[in-house]
Amino acid sequence: MPRPIIGITADFVDGYARLRRTYLDVVTAAGGTPIILPPSPSLRREMLSGMDGIILTGGDDIDLTSRGIALHPQSSCMHPERQAAEFALLEELDERHEIPVLGICLGMQMMGVHRGCELIQHLADVIPNADRHRNDAIHDVQSDTHAGIASGAVRSWHHQALADSADFAVISRSDDGVIEGILDPNRRFYLGVQWHPERTECTATGLDVVRALVDASR
Repeated sequence: MPRPIIGITADFVDGYARLRRTYLDVVTAAGGTPIILPPSPSLRREMLSGMDGIILTGGDDIDLTSRGIALHPQSSCMHPERQAAEFALLEELDERHEIPVLGICLGMQMMGVHRGCELIQHLADVIPNADRHRNDAIHDVQSDTHAGIASGAVRSWHHQALADSADFAVISRSDDGVIEGILDPNRRFYLGVQWHPERTECTATGLDVVRALVDASR
């Protein structure tokens, strides 16, 4: 069976379109063919025409000022062209429900903000020991097994999180209550996880998450 083509969003950093190799490796291991998508807002429709599935990757924070929300002093925003490209991609995907989508870390947050979710701009303001979600720290998540995502140990690197789920189903949480997984049950495959499956050693919460996207993209 041919390998599905999985488009993976890249960042702009210091003049380079950049992506961690771990995303490429995990898509390959999951049975897909990874294609890097540069952050070009005007080309998102054309890029989608050749993709069987999409991964929205991690990165720096969302600039909320365009939505009338002041930035937290701890915010470090992504390149504005990348932000414009990610939201343009989400708008295009709203017209292409047949394309499976996996949002990872920032990718999940952008899925939520795009749909109207409130964003916690700094977890340390609302939960104790928020550093357990940073620096690739390992912690457990509890998931709704009916959604096809396992519970277990995951690696995280984020200081922000969704405060609510809007019309998504919440399918995973950490033991301190942070939303770790969201799903749109009305779309073919539209899943967001707050952790980094591409760097998680546990197969059930790592490779298998990406494998689910690849399988849905066949």
